[in-house]
Amino acid sequence: MAVATVLTLGVAAAASLFMAWSIGAGSSGSTPFAPAVGANAISVMRAGLVVGVLGLLGAVLQGANVTEAVGTELIGGVTLTAGAAIVALVTAAGLVAIGVFAGYPIATAFTVTGAVVGVGLAMGGDPAWPKYVEILTLWVLTPFVGGGVAYAVARSLMGDRLPERALTAGLAAIVGVIVANVGFALLGPPGEQASLSEAIGSELGAGAIGTPLVTVAVAAIVAAAMYVDLGRDREGAQRRFLLAMGGLVAFSAGGSQVGLAIGPLVPLFVGDASVPLWALLVGGGVGLLAGSWTGAPRMIKAIAQDYASMGPRRSIAALIPSFAIAQAAVAFGIPVSFNEIIVSAIVGAGYAAGDAGVSRAKMGYTAFAWAASLVGSFVLGFGIYWAVQFVL
Repeated sequence: MAVATVLTLGVAAAASLFMAWSIGAGSSGSTPFAPAVGANAISVMRAGLVVGVLGLLGAVLQGANVTEAVGTELIGGVTLTAGAAIVALVTAAGLVAIGVFAGYPIATAFTVTGAVVGVGLAMGGDPAWPKYVEILTLWVLTPFVGGGVAYAVARSLMGDRLPERALTAGLAAIVGVIVANVGFALLGPPGEQASLSEAIGSELGAGAIGTPLVTVAVAAIVAAAMYVDLGRDREGAQRRFLLAMGGLVAFSAGGSQVGLAIGPLVPLFVGDASVPLWALLVGGGVGLLAGSWTGAPRMIKAIAQDYASMGPRRSIAALIPSFAIAQAAVAFGIPVSFNEIIVSAIVGAGYAAGDAGVSRAKMGYTAFAWAASLVGSFVLGFGIYWAVQFVL
C-alpha cells in the first residue's frame, strides 16, 4: 500500500475518532443519564464515567446495523472515498463540537447524515430516497411519540387513578420485554445478531414458541422484582429503576451513535483494507468513551437542568420511550439523534406537571439548532468537497 494511501486512511481514521469524541461528549455521553442527574439520582461526573463504559459495550455489541447503513445506504451509485469521508466527518464533528462548547445539544444524526449525503451528491452519487423516507419518518415521529408517551406515563405515575406500585411494576415488565428481544452480536451467528429470548429458546429446544415464552418469563421476573422492591423501599426502588433505565439508554446510545462516527469508514477499511467490522466498532467505542469522560459533564448539566425540572417519576417516564425508540432505530439500522429522543421525552414528562420548569425559549433555540445542523452540514459537506475537488 502506497505511503500516500496510508496517510490518507490515517487522516480519515483520525477524523472518525474526532467525530466519536464529539458524539461521546455531546450526544451518547450526555443524554442517557441526564434525567437521572436532573432527579439527583446520580452525580454529573459519575454519570459521565458510567455512560462511557456502557456506550463502549453498546458500540461493540449492537453497532453494526447503523454503521453499515451510514457507510453504504445513504447514497447510491458511488462509494465514499477517503477524501469524502474526511470532509463528511470533519464537517459533522465540527458542528457537534460547537454545540458542546456552546451548551446546545446539536443532533448528531442530522449533522452526519447531512454531511454524508452532501459529499455523496458532490461525488455524483444518486439520492437513496427509500432510506431517506425511513429516516425522516423516524425523525418526525420521535418528538411526538417520545414526548407523548413520556407525558402519558408521567401523568399516570403522578395521578391517583392507578396504584403506583402496580403501574411501576408493569412499566418494568415492558422494559423487560424490550430487553429480552434486543439483538446482540455475541448471541447470533457470524455477521448476525440474536436476542436473549431467541438464544435461550433455541437452547431449550422449544421451537417456535420458545422466544415468546422466554420473553414472558423475563417480563414476569422483572415485574415481580420491581414490585417487591417497591414494597420494601419505594424511593430507593424508584432510584434504582431510574439508574437501570439510564444504563439501558446509554448502552443503546453506543449501539446507535458509533455508526455515525465510523460509518463513513466502512467502504475504506472493511472493503478495501479488509479490516473486520468489529475492530472499527471497538475503535469507535473507545472514541465515545473518551468523549463521555472528558466532555460530557457540560452537556449533562445543560440537558438535565435547562429544559425541565425533573423528579424520579418523570425521569423514569422520559427514559422508557427513549429506550424503546433507540432500540427500534438500532434494529432497523436508522441513524437517530439521541438529543432529539431525550430532549423530546424530557419536555413531554415536564409538561405532565403542568408546564413546570419547561423552558420554551431553550426548546425553540434547540429546534432551530437541529434544523440548522441538518441543512448546514449538507451545504458544507457538498460545498467543501466540491471546492477541494475543483482546486485539485
